[in-house]
Amino acid sequence: MSKKKMTILDFQNYKDEGRKFAYVTAYDYTTASIVNESNCEVILVGDSLAMVMLGYSSTVGVTMEDMIHHIKPVVKGAPNTFIVGDMPFGSYNVSAEQAIASANRMLMETNCDCIKLEGGVDLAPTITKMVKAGIPVMGHIGLTPQTSTSLGGFRVQGGTPESARKLIEDAKAIEAAGAFSIVVECVPSVVAKELTKELRIPVLGIGAGPDVDCQVLVTQDLLGMYGDFKPKFVKQFAQVRKAMVDGLNLFHEETLNGSFPSAEYSFNKDVEIPKLY
Repeated sequence: MSKKKMTILDFQNYKDEGRKFAYVTAYDYTTASIVNESNCEVILVGDSLAMVMLGYSSTVGVTMEDMIHHIKPVVKGAPNTFIVGDMPFGSYNVSAEQAIASANRMLMETNCDCIKLEGGVDLAPTITKMVKAGIPVMGHIGLTPQTSTSLGGFRVQGGTPESARKLIEDAKAIEAAGAFSIVVECVPSVVAKELTKELRIPVLGIGAGPDVDCQVLVTQDLLGMYGDFKPKFVKQFAQVRKAMVDGLNLFHEETLNGSFPSAEYSFNKDVEIPKLY
């Protein structure tokens, strides 16, 4: 029996009822279809595809065209999973009008369920206008990869009383602006716990400890698909990279020793071969 797709109202219902849920990434049809068969409720087609799929060193180089190209097959592959489209750098930081136009395009061309964007107090007026325009918005604070350089690189945020206070201010501003949920990335557990208690909307945590409403991980991280790189907050729930390498090596070995393809994997119908000369 297939799972029932979450709605935006369900996000709030889950929070109100104290029900946890899980949120992972996908960037292609095959991965999306696998997630769709799982019990995970939410997929983010993140701008992290810049590194995961395109080999860039940061998320900044990914374009709206890149995002739309990857969101479309994910939506097709996961019809029973809530799909979040990530707004790329440069698509919403010029003006509210630009943000609305970019979000409209993403929603209309991909049929994803909502958009996500990074920013706090400064972005709240833009979020207000987007929500008034009928756009479902998921916020994102803490470590925001698009602006990680200005934050001092990929490091924990909210580790001092002042920065923790700023995170809470950002979160409350985003909630007041009308976002229906908020991703909190790489913050101390105690800060995330306080945010989760203070906010009415769900807090979706990645590297934010156990007390948030939803846990978020990049699928390639949690399945062990990278080499030696593993952030502190990532638990590897499977070792898919090793399984793939082992399978490829076995294919290579059987190709060289001639055991593949055997009769089982060959077409064995008798056919009269015409003379070619």
